[in-house]
Amino acid sequence: MNELELAVAFLAAVVGSAINSIAGGGTLLTFPAIVALGVPPLIANATSTVALWPGSLGALWGYRRELSGARPWLIRFTLPSLVGGGLGGWLLLRTGNDAFTRIVPFLVLGATTLFLFHGPIMRWLRGHEAPSDVAETPGAGFVLAQFGVAVYGGYFGAGIGILMLAVLGVMGHVNIHQMNGLKNWGGLCINLVAATLFAVSGVVMWKLAVALAVGSVLGGYLGARMAQRVEQATVRRAVVVIGMAAFVWLLFRPV
Repeated sequence: MNELELAVAFLAAVVGSAINSIAGGGTLLTFPAIVALGVPPLIANATSTVALWPGSLGALWGYRRELSGARPWLIRFTLPSLVGGGLGGWLLLRTGNDAFTRIVPFLVLGATTLFLFHGPIMRWLRGHEAPSDVAETPGAGFVLAQFGVAVYGGYFGAGIGILMLAVLGVMGHVNIHQMNGLKNWGGLCINLVAATLFAVSGVVMWKLAVALAVGSVLGGYLGARMAQRVEQATVRRAVVVIGMAAFVWLLFRPV
C-alpha cells in the first residue's frame, strides 16, 4: 500500500475506534473502508484482528476491579474462548479469499442487525431479575455457548461483545460492569489465538496493521473525550446506516 492508502486506513481506524468508544460498532466502518482500498476481504479481516488486539488489553485493564470474585467465571471463559477462537481463525483460513468474499456481505449484515438490537438487549439485561442461586461456577451450557461465540469471533468478530453480554445475562448476571470485564477477557482470548494464527499464516499486511493500530489508539482516546458530548443514539443510527450500505456495496461490488 502507498502512503495515501495507509493514511486513509489510519483515518478509518481513528473514526472507527472513536465510534467504538462512544457507541460501539466501529468495525462496521473500518472493515469496508479497508476493503475499499483494494485489500481482499480475508486479508482485511485478518489484518484488522491483529491490529486491534492490543487495544483490548487496555479495555480489560479498565475493568480489572470489577472482576474481583469472578475467578471461576474467568477460568471457565478461557478454554472455550481460546479453542473456539482458534477454530474460527482456522476456518477462515480454510475458507479462502474467494469464498470469504461471497460470505462477508452476509456477515456484515448479521453484525449490523445484531448491533441494531443492541439497545433492546442491553435494556433487557439491565432489567432482568437474576435468580438467587446464580452459579458460582458456570456449567456446561455456558461453556458450549461461549465456544460458539468464540468460533464466530475467530472467523469474523463483529458483534461478539453483544453476544457474550447476552449469554451472561441468560446465565443470571446483572452487574453490567462485571459483565463487561468478563466480556473483555473473553474477547482478549478469542482474538489472541486468531491473531496469532493469522500472523504465522502470512495473511497479515503489517504496514496496514501498524497504521490501524496507531489510529485505533488515537481514536479510542478521542472517543473517550467526546463520549459525553456526542449523542449515542445519533452515532448508533449512523453505524446502522453505514453497516447496511456496506452490506449492499460488498454484495454487489465487482470482484
